[in-house]
Amino acid sequence: MKSDRLLSILLLLQTRGRVPAHELAARLEVSVRTIYRDVEALSASGVPVYAERGRHGGIELLAGFRTDVTGLTADESRALFILAAQGAHAALGLDAALGSALRKVMAALPAPHRPAAEATSRRILVDATRWRGGPQQAVDLEGLQDAVFSDRRLRLRYRHSGQRDPRTYTVDPYGLVAKAGVWYLVADRHGGPRLFRADRVRAVRLLEEAARRRPGVELADVWEVLRRQVEERAEDVIGLTVRVRRACLDRFRRLVAAQLTELPDDDGESDWVTARLSYPTLPAVRQLLPFSDEVEILDPPEARAELLLAARRVTDLYRDEAREGR
Repeated sequence: MKSDRLLSILLLLQTRGRVPAHELAARLEVSVRTIYRDVEALSASGVPVYAERGRHGGIELLAGFRTDVTGLTADESRALFILAAQGAHAALGLDAALGSALRKVMAALPAPHRPAAEATSRRILVDATRWRGGPQQAVDLEGLQDAVFSDRRLRLRYRHSGQRDPRTYTVDPYGLVAKAGVWYLVADRHGGPRLFRADRVRAVRLLEEAARRRPGVELADVWEVLRRQVEERAEDVIGLTVRVRRACLDRFRRLVAAQLTELPDDDGESDWVTARLSYPTLPAVRQLLPFSDEVEILDPPEARAELLLAARRVTDLYRDEAREGR
């Protein structure tokens, strides 16, 4: 587009000073005649640009002329330097590129906006990873990146949670999504949206066929559908009512924060505080086992039975080891 080309010429001249017309033509892949017409258009719009012909000639802006070609407001400038999920850039091998890009943006910002942008980058940090996330499985994001940018179908070897052996799938990729520190491959399988955790992908092979994406559907559209599916499944959960010893309330809040649905204010008087939790499956309530007698399940009865069964198995395990002298 002509407007894009005019802006590119303005940026090049503002950055480099005098530039020969033939060099601009080569950079922008147009003829020298087109470059001179563009220069006339810039001049007519009020940009002080002129051309000097001859061996040492070229196209140049009037000395001292600068323009805020970014068009950024003060708030927009600050927003660019608050980067959520910085770990995502590292995982993609783009940390160095990010730093370089921000330096270039800083240089291009209007002078009055630079101090606020610099202060924002030093005073605000967003870390999207969870506390106590534990060791992360190695993820071949480089291989997955190459795969999704190839616009070709993929053959995956993928291990589902709770299964020992991986399974093989042929999918049509839309892209990669980072959610709370976890990477996902978003793809269609048999024309329907599917979600694959990147750390469970054991092998990726590109096929010769082009990816068969649904017409007019983008990555954000597929992710929205999958996100809703996950959240709707999360609504079909097991609700627990528990009582917690006030002495361990802070630790309880910290360790089961993701499962807490209700925690009344601690009045500081009673020894116990009632709380409500939710779990996706019954065995998941075993998360409460390490609290020993500091947390008691009041309801439902099947959750009490599940925790009792887990406690008995632990007791039996250590009793048998003691008898064998281990």
